Amino acid sequence: MAESFSFDVVSDFERQELVNALDQVKREISQRYDLKGTETSVDLDKESIYIITNSELTLNAVNDIIRQKAIKRNLSLKIFDYGEIEIVSGNKVRQTILLKQGINQEIAKKISKSIRDQIKKINVSINGDTLRVSSKSKNDLQIAIKLVRDLEESLNIPLKANNFR
Repeated sequence: MAESFSFDVVSDFERQELVNALDQVKREISQRYDLKGTETSVDLDKESIYIITNSELTLNAVNDIIRQKAIKRNLSLKIFDYGEIEIVSGNKVRQTILLKQGINQEIAKKISKSIRDQIKKINVSINGDTLRVSSKSKNDLQIAIKLVRDLEESLNIPLKANNFR
């Protein structure tokens, strides 16, 4: 009987790397001359990051620092979904950054259809918020991984190929 190979397509990130990146952000905010005394707070929740500061200018600077630290820690910038900037009491501004995780059904169907249209002898199954791609040919799976990377750009969500067997 022929052996079957597979991999999983997931949209996930290393939470500990994000925690470490935000710790570095907080440290840099406390040390940078232009951000000292701005009473800026960066808080991490289960599904989002909250930034409260005293102006839009400092908010943009903090967002830049977050992007820099995320890149250094190999986190995709596509995990960040920036919300609207809100004005809160005391002349402060607040922004919520939602963290994208998991593949919703609509996007999973698009990915599945795209892979099956390109490669005929391949099976794609949707398991919750992951996709299992399997085939008898390792070459077909390598082509599918490249397709997933290309789809990541067009769909604007972070996708990874895990558990290649």
